[in-house]
Amino acid sequence: MNTLPNNTLAWVAGSDAPEKNTIDLGFMALTDCAPLVVAATQGFAQPYGLTLNLKRQSSWANLRDKLVSGELDAAHSLYGLIYAVQLGISGSVSTDMAVLMGLNQNGQSINLSKALQDANVTSPEALDQYVHQSRTKLTFAQTFPTGTHAMWLYYWLASQGIHPLNDVNSVVVPPPQMVAHLQAGRIDGCCVGEPWCASAVNQGLGFTLATTQAIWPDHPEKVLGCTREFVEQYPNTARALVMAVLEASRFIEQNDENRRSTAQLLSGSDYLNTPVDCIEPRLMGDYADGLGNHWHDPHAVRFHGAGEVNLPYLSDGMWFMTQFRRWGLLREDPDYLGIATQVQQLKLYSQAAAALGIAVPESAMRSSQLIDGRVWDGSDPTAYAHSFKLHALADAVPTRVSR
Repeated sequence: MNTLPNNTLAWVAGSDAPEKNTIDLGFMALTDCAPLVVAATQGFAQPYGLTLNLKRQSSWANLRDKLVSGELDAAHSLYGLIYAVQLGISGSVSTDMAVLMGLNQNGQSINLSKALQDANVTSPEALDQYVHQSRTKLTFAQTFPTGTHAMWLYYWLASQGIHPLNDVNSVVVPPPQMVAHLQAGRIDGCCVGEPWCASAVNQGLGFTLATTQAIWPDHPEKVLGCTREFVEQYPNTARALVMAVLEASRFIEQNDENRRSTAQLLSGSDYLNTPVDCIEPRLMGDYADGLGNHWHDPHAVRFHGAGEVNLPYLSDGMWFMTQFRRWGLLREDPDYLGIATQVQQLKLYSQAAAALGIAVPESAMRSSQLIDGRVWDGSDPTAYAHSFKLHALADAVPTRVSR
């Protein structure tokens, strides 16, 4: 299936050989686990002297606990989960963590329920009006209190003038349970990764109001995460793992046929256990929102982008900390750059990318404009965190968790 570069064997012999050959990899049933599934099952790991054992997890909390305890060596992880564990705000003991590489950008969505659709709450303006006129609070679900979906949901609601902690209720629901919660009427909306928003649309259980790439085009999403102890104890293994996953990421994006075959693979019972027609369209960038609108999204989920996706940018890690501060999850401003420099494994990633002939972006900072017009470039994170009209800087935020 894949053609490895001539210098690959140099990384699996002698002093560069992996210290540990069998890796237990955690993942959640989400489309963006694709690079790990492809790496583990399609022959990308063996040339690097690795066997990857995939371990599907029932919730991000379970994945976090097993990653911290060492039961999992590494995992498909939420960016914000890794940083929350590092900072000691995730519900587990503070542990030094590592981001080995980015796994994907884009590809998440915010859906509203069929009941809101029937009430003609089908636009941001209608939602804003409904929230501020209704006597009862709507309930929105995200997947982990510090995760990407919580941050996208909060950011999007705030950009529409809706305070995500005061004007609505926020609850945590594991990704595969989102559709059932919508169907039962326990939640009015959700932010979650695919294929669960597409599945809800296909089943007539609501509609997609916004994609996360509309909030931040080419935003950071899942990462390959582990403890820093793992990197320090098994540096060659960590580098070989990054190389295998990089190869798989590049393979997925080589052509449309590879994306379609990846969708078929993911639909299997060991992975997403979901019909391929809920996975393939949005993996290909083809969206139907459930309101009769169809489009090809120029910023659909991507896994490689000639390496632009995979670099563990310092500014990406810093952004999540600014949002933790904004919403009261941190009572003081952390050392944004210092912590990101410790967590993001730039040297290890650059070694792996160079061995594969993959270009490494010149800067570990990148500049982006988000939906509210604000530009994030990592240059002044403290000022950025304090610059928002809607925030919760004074208080820590209680969040109900449904396991």
